[in-house]
Amino acid sequence: MDSYHHGLKPKSQKPIILGVLTLLAVLFVGYALLARGDSAPLVTKAIVVLKSDGGITGTVVFEQSSNKTPVKVTGTLKGLDPNSLRGFHVHETGDLSDGCISAGAHFNPFGKNHGAPSDLNRHVGDLGNVKTNEAGEANFSFDDSLISLNGPLSIVGRSIVLHTGTDDLGRGDNQESLKTGNAGGRAACGIIGLSKS
Repeated sequence: MDSYHHGLKPKSQKPIILGVLTLLAVLFVGYALLARGDSAPLVTKAIVVLKSDGGITGTVVFEQSSNKTPVKVTGTLKGLDPNSLRGFHVHETGDLSDGCISAGAHFNPFGKNHGAPSDLNRHVGDLGNVKTNEAGEANFSFDDSLISLNGPLSIVGRSIVLHTGTDDLGRGDNQESLKTGNAGGRAACGIIGLSKS
């Protein structure tokens, strides 16, 4: 029996193997670059300058050394009533186009009730009260483990609002307590921004 020969040489498998290896190398390098992540640099310091039409002024600094550490909050506020407690919260937005009212509600991404800074069930933005001295100044420093300068709980770009009254920390006997702490109107506010140092 004569064997039939079509005159073509059998195809080499080398180009196919080379193509598959090239594709695998490209996929591996791409995955390595994505896994490494070119994420934004860690924000370690933010600042807010508070102002009001009523003469209240102040500066609050937020510092966080890593994503896993609490935020240190340090501030000085002036022009307040002497010997008083004032509600102090992070609000949802950094929009102050209509004064403090356009800052929105307390920053509350989990839909929790209002509470004290030490409560597990609280708004992320619930920072409690600041206490003034006999000169109407508040100097304070505390750590908070719920707010962050990075990630989904970042407060950067949001606002701080100082209220006209004392925050009852959600312990009042009404619905407003569970929403705002009955802290009253908005006395001063400012947008939390990145610090240059």
